[in-house]
Amino acid sequence: QLQLVESGGGLVQPGESLKLSCAISGFTSGEDAIGWFRQAPGKGREGVSCIDTGDGTAYYGNSAKGRFTISRDNTKRAVNLEIHNPTPEDTAIYYCAAGPRCRGRTVAGQNFWGRGATDTVSS
Repeated sequence: QLQLVESGGGLVQPGESLKLSCAISGFTSGEDAIGWFRQAPGKGREGVSCIDTGDGTAYYGNSAKGRFTISRDNTKRAVNLEIHNPTPEDTAIYYCAAGPRCRGRTVAGQNFWGRGATDTVSS
């Protein structure tokens, strides 16, 4: 069984980077894409970024606005997401999910999910 655990974030002040990590454990077949999603207060869940862990191809949603970076840490078997200049609009519960492939900013299948990490950006 594949397991995903989100960490990072918490209370972030303006001017600080919002850094998240999705740790991957267990084994499965063909789940080679990791997507990051978020759900802001009063809004639905949206896909913000996806990475193909096979070839490293990354995809971003419009909400990223050039401020997001998704990357794979092969040593730690994790996928990271960094928001370089977070604003209060980035306050959300962030989730990672695994699937067979990326479909733009989202991940197909979404067969495995983490439990989410709450991140608050406040001055």
